[in-house]
Amino acid sequence: MSDRVYLDWNATTPLRPEARQAMAVAWHMAGNPSSVHAEGRQARRLVEDARAAISGAVDARPQDVVFTSGGTEANALALTPGLRRGTGEPVQRLLVSAIEHTSVLSGGRFPPEAIETIQVTGSGLIDIEHLRRLLAVGQPALVSVMLANNETGALQPVGEVAGIVHEASGLLHVDAIQALGKISFDIKSLRTDLITLSAHKVGGPKGVGALVLAEDMQGLEPLLRGGGQELGRRAGTENVAGIAAFGAATTAAMAALAGDATRLHALRERLEKGLQQTSGMIVFSAEVPRLTNTTLFTVPGLKAETAVIGFDLGGIAVSSGSACSSGKVQPSHVLAAMGFGKELAQGAVRLSMGWSTSEADIDLALEAWRKLADALLKGRRNTG
Repeated sequence: MSDRVYLDWNATTPLRPEARQAMAVAWHMAGNPSSVHAEGRQARRLVEDARAAISGAVDARPQDVVFTSGGTEANALALTPGLRRGTGEPVQRLLVSAIEHTSVLSGGRFPPEAIETIQVTGSGLIDIEHLRRLLAVGQPALVSVMLANNETGALQPVGEVAGIVHEASGLLHVDAIQALGKISFDIKSLRTDLITLSAHKVGGPKGVGALVLAEDMQGLEPLLRGGGQELGRRAGTENVAGIAAFGAATTAAMAALAGDATRLHALRERLEKGLQQTSGMIVFSAEVPRLTNTTLFTVPGLKAETAVIGFDLGGIAVSSGSACSSGKVQPSHVLAAMGFGKELAQGAVRLSMGWSTSEADIDLALEAWRKLADALLKGRRNTG
């Protein structure tokens, strides 16, 4: 597969060498991390080293990191009715932005009647005034707003949102799964109460995630009960190899963050300059701050399924947006929430890059696109 170009990093990343090595070390350990003998303590050390690495990346306390089976479980765990900060009032309802991941839109353990949707602007940013109106009435709310959108790459004004939410006696959950290792952030500067992360978006293995809590968070009810692992917040024997790899991947990503961001920004500019040579090209959220690795685009009349297959046949792996569905190409709920019609929403194609993406990869992707675009424009002329 070395002749192929992988441009679907927002769906999942290749495993970093550091993560692979950490897994190999863990696989040779026999101990259960809950056991008190030497083998158990050895396994426990790997888990706690990873916990320290992840907490350090987001400036949290190690004891406030809860390991899960992935981002979806971390989001479900975070969305708990009755959460409170210190002696604050427990939250009784949930406000989620319309562009959240489906694991957040589903509402976790909040009943459907307690869930309300926050509108977004045509640029893909949360509608601040609509948020204010929702918070002005009703009981204290848990608000969930992602830091970086997985489809458009748009970066949300989380700091501003946090101030509004806390002023209304609410709590803020931030899905930072797409942001870790791509932009610099931490739980204190964002002023958020809960952050969710996922290993396979940062170069770790699939099937490992984390919920990070701010200090003094109370009322978190575990989804899984049993052996009391993770300080009673998530039962089940820890995935030692996966967790160790998560920690190693996070450390490597944070060390390379600044250099990767600069390089990827240049590659994105190269990509979008080439794409925009096509008449009618639309790059979504281009007017607002975005992840440097992400481009979501379309041309009126384009069918995403046709484009994704065309890219694939040309040796380029891209996607139509989120990979967390049936595997079928469906209209983007993100673009629909931004006010784009079905024709554009079902024609959006996402290219996302990572640490090994090269200029040659971008040039090959543009060459593949030109062939697709020529066919599309020819079809327009024939039907015009």
